[in-house]
Amino acid sequence: MSPPEPNIDPVTITQQLIRCPSVTPADEGALAVLERALTGLGFACTRLPFGHAPDGPVDNLFATLAGGPGPHFAFAGHSDVVPVGDRSGWSEDPFAGEIRGGFIVGRGAADMKGALGAMIAATARHLARGPLVGRLSFIITGDEEGPATFGTAPMLDWLETHDLVPDMCLVGEPTSQAHLGDMMKIGRRGSLNAWITVNGAQGHVGYPDRADNPITRLVAIMADLKARVLDTGNGWFQASNLEITDLSVGNPATNLIPAQARARLNIRFNNEHSGATLSDWIRSVVSAHAPASHVEIKISGEAFLTQPGALSSLVSAAIADVTGRTPELSTTGGTSDARFIRRLCPVVEFGLPGQSMHKVDEHAAVADVEGLAAIYEAVLARALA
Repeated sequence: MSPPEPNIDPVTITQQLIRCPSVTPADEGALAVLERALTGLGFACTRLPFGHAPDGPVDNLFATLAGGPGPHFAFAGHSDVVPVGDRSGWSEDPFAGEIRGGFIVGRGAADMKGALGAMIAATARHLARGPLVGRLSFIITGDEEGPATFGTAPMLDWLETHDLVPDMCLVGEPTSQAHLGDMMKIGRRGSLNAWITVNGAQGHVGYPDRADNPITRLVAIMADLKARVLDTGNGWFQASNLEITDLSVGNPATNLIPAQARARLNIRFNNEHSGATLSDWIRSVVSAHAPASHVEIKISGEAFLTQPGALSSLVSAAIADVTGRTPELSTTGGTSDARFIRRLCPVVEFGLPGQSMHKVDEHAAVADVEGLAAIYEAVLARALA
C-alpha cells in the first residue's frame, strides 16, 4: 500500500467542518467530514452514539490506526459548537466558513474545528513519512459544549472495554492566548454547581410572626458561603472561587412574604478540594440556617494536574520547533474533556488562540491553523518516533 497523500489542507477541512451547523447535540455531518478524511488515511472508524432526549442522542467518533510496536498516542477534541446567538451581529454567515482578511470566520473556527483540521493534516503528513510506529487514535465527541453526559466519558468506558486506552493524549482546545504557542494547559480546576431551595411559610408582611421568610434565611446562607476564603491558590492553581449565579423568588406582591426562595452558585476549585468535601460544606451551611430546604449539587469535574514531565516536554519542544516560543504551563480557564481523559492517561491541551471563542464573528487566523498543523506534525514525530 502506498503512503497516504500528505497534502490535506487544514484550512479546507476547517471550512468544511464549520459548514456543518453542529450545535450540541446535533452533528449535521461534522463527524462524516472527519470520518471520510480518516478512512482515506487508513484509520478504522467507529461511530459511538450514546444517550437520549433531552440531552441526546449524541454521535461520537473513535478512529484508530495501528502500526509497528510503540506507544499509543491520541488526539482528542469535539465537533460540536455553542449556538450563534443573534445572527444580526455577525458580519458573515456563521456557518459559511468564509475567509476574510486572513481569518476563517464562523462558529467553531477557534473552538475547536480549526484544531480538528490541523490534526487531520498533521496526521496525513506524518503517515506520508513512512510506516507508523505505535498506534494513533482520534477521540472526537459531539457533546463537549453541552452537558457532556453522552460524549467523552462513555467513550472512555468503551475504550477500556476494548483495550484501546491511549498512553498519552493531546486535546486541541484553544489554549493559546495572544500568540499561537504561548500557552498550553496541564490541568484544570474542578467545577461544582449547586441549586438551593429554601422553604418558608407564606404570610402578610404586617404579621411577620405568623410567617417564615425564606429570603432572610437564604441571604444568611449566601453570606456564610461567600464569607469563607476557600484557599489562596498554590504553585499550579489560582485560588478557588465561589460565585452566586442566580437569586430568584418570583413574588409579584409587595405585601406578601413568599413561601420559597431559590439560589444557584458555582464553585471553581483547585486541587486543594474535592467535589465531595465542598458538597458536604454547602449542605451543612444550608442546613444550619434552613433545615426545611433542598440542595441539588452537580459536580462537572474534579480538579486535576498532569505533572510536568515527558508529555508536556514533548509538546513544548514541538511548539518551540515551529514557533520559537516556550509555552507557559497553565491550569487557568474553564473545564474541558481533559477532565475525563486524565483518569486513563497523561493529558495536555494545546490549540489555537481563543480570544474569539463563543463570541460573535468567532474566527481563526489562516496562518495559525496552518501553524498548528505544523506543531501537531512535530508532536507526532516526537511521540511516535
